Parts: sequence; C-alpha cells; structure tokens
Amino acid sequence: MINKRLIGTVSESKRYIAGNVILQWCSLAANIAMMFSITNLFAGLYYGNTASHTLWTTGAVVVLTLLIRFLCTTGASRMSYLSSKAVKKTLRERIYEKLLRLGVSYKEQVKTSEVVQVAVEGVDQLETYFGAYLPQFFYAMLAPLTLFVVLCFVNVPAAIVLLVCVPLIPIAIAAVQTWAKKLLSKYWGQYTALGETFLENLQGLTTLKIYQADEFKNKEMNVEAEKFRKITMKVLTMQLNSITIMDLIAYGGAALGVIMAVTQYAGNHVSLAGCLLIILLAADFFLPMRQLGSFFHIAMNGMAASDKIFRLLDLPEHKLEVSESFPLQHDIVCSNLRFSYEPDREILHGVDLQFPQGSFTALVGESGCGKSTVASILMGRNKGYEGLDTIGGIDLKEISEHSLLQNITYISHQSYLFKGTVRDNLRMGSPSASNEELWAVLDRVNLAAFLKSEQGLNTPLLEKASNLSGGQCQRLALARALLHDSPVYIFDEATSNIDVESENDIMAEIHKLAKRKTVILISHRLANVVQADNIYVLENGRVAESGSHDDLLKKHGLYERLWTAQQSLENYGKEGGGK
Repeated sequence: MINKRLIGTVSESKRYIAGNVILQWCSLAANIAMMFSITNLFAGLYYGNTASHTLWTTGAVVVLTLLIRFLCTTGASRMSYLSSKAVKKTLRERIYEKLLRLGVSYKEQVKTSEVVQVAVEGVDQLETYFGAYLPQFFYAMLAPLTLFVVLCFVNVPAAIVLLVCVPLIPIAIAAVQTWAKKLLSKYWGQYTALGETFLENLQGLTTLKIYQADEFKNKEMNVEAEKFRKITMKVLTMQLNSITIMDLIAYGGAALGVIMAVTQYAGNHVSLAGCLLIILLAADFFLPMRQLGSFFHIAMNGMAASDKIFRLLDLPEHKLEVSESFPLQHDIVCSNLRFSYEPDREILHGVDLQFPQGSFTALVGESGCGKSTVASILMGRNKGYEGLDTIGGIDLKEISEHSLLQNITYISHQSYLFKGTVRDNLRMGSPSASNEELWAVLDRVNLAAFLKSEQGLNTPLLEKASNLSGGQCQRLALARALLHDSPVYIFDEATSNIDVESENDIMAEIHKLAKRKTVILISHRLANVVQADNIYVLENGRVAESGSHDDLLKKHGLYERLWTAQQSLENYGKEGGGK
C-alpha cells in the first residue's frame, strides 16, 4: 500500500522516513546484543561456570543497550514528528495554492465544506501514514530478515520456520485491503455529506428558529448521522476482525518458534543459550509486522482521504497562454452572452450589454432574471460562459484574475467583514492607508461619528461584524471599497435589507462615485437607478429593454410596469395619512 504519487508530492518526508527506519533497526540491533548477553549469562548460571566479571559485563551491556534503545526510540519519534509536520505543511500549501489558481470560481467545481474537510481532517489522517505506517512498513520488512540472518548462526530450521510464518500477516492485510478501500471510500463520502449538512444547518440556525423548521432539519441531520454511524461501525468491525486475525498469526508464529527452539534443544541441535535466544527473539519476528497491521486501517483511511485531496488538486484550471493586464481604456462589452449553472437550464440567453468607461449603468429586473449572474461573470467567478465578454477590446478570459480583481471592486448585500478591528477591515482595501485616510472615508459614509463614540479605528468586530447593524455593516463595506479605489465598481443589491437612512447615505456616495468611476448598479429598487446613464431591464435571462429612466417610462413596457408597481407600494397610505 505505497502511493508513489503521494510520497513524491511530499518528497521532503523521505529522509525522515529513512531516518526513522534506521533508528528502529539500530534499536533492534541493540536488543539482539542485549539478548545474546542475557542468554549467555543464564546458560552460564545453569551450568555453574559463570565468573563474577561476566555479571558486571552483562549488566554493563544491558545498561548500554537500554540507553541506545531509548535514544533510538526518542530519535524515531522525532523523525515521525518531522515527517508528519512536512506532510501537513506541504499538502496544505498545495491545496491553498490550488485554490488560488482556481480563483474565485472554485465553487463551480468543489464545495467549500469539502475543501475545509479535506484540508483539515483529510491531511491530519495522512499524519499516521507518513509518521508511522511508512516507517513501520520498511522496518517490518527489514527486521525479520535481520533476525533471520542472526538466528541462522544459532539454528537454521528454527530461523526458517519463523521467517516463513511472517508473510502470513501481510497476506491477511492484502486479503482485507480491497474490501477496506471500498468501505473507507464510502466512509469518507458519508463523512463529507454529514459535515456539509452540519455546516449548512449551523449557518442557517437563526433562520431555522425563526420559521420553526429546526425540528425538520434536526430529523434530516439525524438521518445523515445514522448513516455515518452505520458506516463507522462497519469500519470498526472490519478493523477488529482483521486485528484479531493478525494477532492469531503473530502469537501463533511466536509460539511455533518456541516449540521449534525446545525441540531443537531436546535433539541437541542447539545450545541452551541458543534455545533461550530463539525464544526471546521469536516475538520480535512478528511484532513489527503486527504493529504495521495496527497502522494499516488508519493508513487506509488516510489513503481514502488522499484520493479526495488529489481529486481537488487535479481539478482543471482555466489556463491561458497569454495573461493580459487590465487595460487603461476599459469599456466593457458583452455580446451574445450565455451562461448555464446546469447543462439543461440556461440562465442568460444571448445577452448584449455595454458599460462605457466612466458611465453609470444599472441592471434591473425581477428576481432570477440573471442580474447577479452577469456580475459574477464580470468578476471572473463564473467562467463557463459562451459568447464574448471584453474589457477595452481584450477578452475577459485573457485578463489575469489578479489584475481583474485589482481593478474591479464588487460590493454585495452580504459583503464579508472579518473578525478583528475596524482598522483591520478597512486596510484590506488599502494596506498603506493612513489613519487620516481611514477617518476621511468613514466620514464619507457617515460612520465616523458612531465609531468615535466607540473605540475609534480599534473598535472590535465580531465574526461577520455581528455586533454592528445591517446598515452599519454596509457603510463599513462601502468605506473599504472606496479605499480600494479601482476604476470599476459593481454594486450588487448593496442597499438591500438595510434602514432607509443607511440606504440614502450609500446611494448618495454611489452617485458621487459614478461621476469619476465606471459604476454598475444592480438594484431591485428602481428609485435608486433613476440617475443612471443607461438602464438595462432583464427578463428571463434576456434584455427586454434599455435606456434612461425617462426613455423607459415613455416606452410603456416592463420597466414602467415595475416602476408603477413599486411607486404604488412605496406611496401607499401617504395620501390617506395627509388627509
């Protein structure tokens, strides 16, 4: 069970594995020397011809060999630690680098929950494989051969019998390997499914409580947990049964070695010291292989995890021979743009859009019409589109992701704020920004006064800034975006689900920004897009109409119907209240 690709991936661990094996072999050699000394002493005592200096010599040998074994055991443990450290560091770096190469579109190919489980639990499973299983594998091959050579000088028949019994353990391991591999593959699949369900329920716990749907989700998770329990019990049963078989072979082989030693002594084919030596070393023939068997099931689990790791590392990347930088002239043009999340369900149907440099363009329409999908394509998150999408005449696919994200800032209604301080979050937009610049941008979004009443730039933020209101979170997200100071800004429902005052402040800043930057505004509230230079109205993945606010109202089409409906709702009761 040697995975050449896995070992090649973590080539640094090879020297630690070799060092581990050498130290274990030195410990074995010291043990053999100690057994030689002790058995000769016992034989001398039995025959009554032991000199006093022999006792001192044997005692010194025992002390010295015990010291050597202690140092070798300590050194082998150190080698195991270094090997485990190397594999964790290397594989997690490879996973991280792979995610960076996949870019923001990685979610199209792999779930975040699976990435987390593979990078954490999956890599941890390989700690035993590199730190214990591989060194033990090579030592288990070397130890019986060493003992065989030594005992051949004592009694050849006994040495042969012991050596012949040793391969029965790996034969037993091989017998369960195919079954174990399938079982552990199912185990990891179910483990991932359970983790995904748990993460989703944890993230949506508040929503479940609000709609009193927690009982239903609890039952759903119990079903997944029961499936995981059953597959876990099957794995444990397989491990217990195979360990029992290996124990029978190991101890049975050692017992057979003892019997051979006694019969050979009875037949005067071996001396008393030789007989005792065979008895004392018989177990050492099987213990390394038995220990290998105990690591086998954990190693198999690690191998199943490595399959998932390499599946992640082997995901196709969108590589281009030429990687262009974001052009200075950055008119954005989408021609016959098509996109599908699923093969048989197209979301965008040949959309044509233009976002001239320095323009203020809005995308509106009912939910599910494809507005946010367009934004995701422009940000490089959705790559599997058809048609042509160019920036300054350069195909979007040819622009490096780093350059794209450096020049296009995306602000959604769920912009992520990290646990830390206000300063930490703001400086993500501009790491070199001074405190004066930070306060200036906070003042622009009307958040400075509130923060001065708290702890200023050192005001702590909890995870997702849960200690701030929704409006304050969006203001802070906008302040960070303003610090990024990119040529293009995309606001995707950035004023959804916040208070009116925050919405007005944010929209006022967006309108100021639109005078000097290219701004694309996606909004469900049409009152926010009235000042846009051009408005695209999307319906079922197609552009139904486009133009300025006044032009669209004159067309008496979809935009006018949406506008009239929203105005009626927003003004409902106002006239009655006036009367």
